[in-house]
Amino acid sequence: MKTNLSNLMSIAAEEEKRFMDYHYQLKEHTHSTSTQELDGTITIIEDYKEDFEKEFEAYKKSQAKISKIKSILYEKNNSFKLPDGRTIQQAIVDNNTLRKMKSLYGYLITQKSNKRRITEVNNSYFECRTVNYDVETLKKEYNNLVKQIQDTDFEISKLNSIEFDADI
Repeated sequence: MKTNLSNLMSIAAEEEKRFMDYHYQLKEHTHSTSTQELDGTITIIEDYKEDFEKEFEAYKKSQAKISKIKSILYEKNNSFKLPDGRTIQQAIVDNNTLRKMKSLYGYLITQKSNKRRITEVNNSYFECRTVNYDVETLKKEYNNLVKQIQDTDFEISKLNSIEFDADI
């Protein structure tokens, strides 16, 4: 079938949802319920044996499909290359790190130097807290990080739309 990485990720997400549905259904159908009279007469109240067997097979098939889809995704993420030579997987890892850095930079650029007056019984003074970096330089670096992340995300999205054949 002709597909692309974006479509394959959607299919994987749907299949994982189905897989979890089977998981919960199997838990519900683990037991059947019956009553047994003292004379040995058995009355079946709830019989889930066939449901369990059918759902268990579907559960195992779903798991196999997820594994197959994810192996294709991992293979393509490690073979499709961005214009700068990085694979999609490398770019994803790099962007995750850049996002963590962006978070710290965002915090740092909001910090301000401050001064407060301290008054004691016989003494009065100012406690001065000064940031240890140039905020303007960090703002420029922050904006550069944002641009790098956006550019990489855009390149990844272009690669995610490349069509290829996949046997799912």
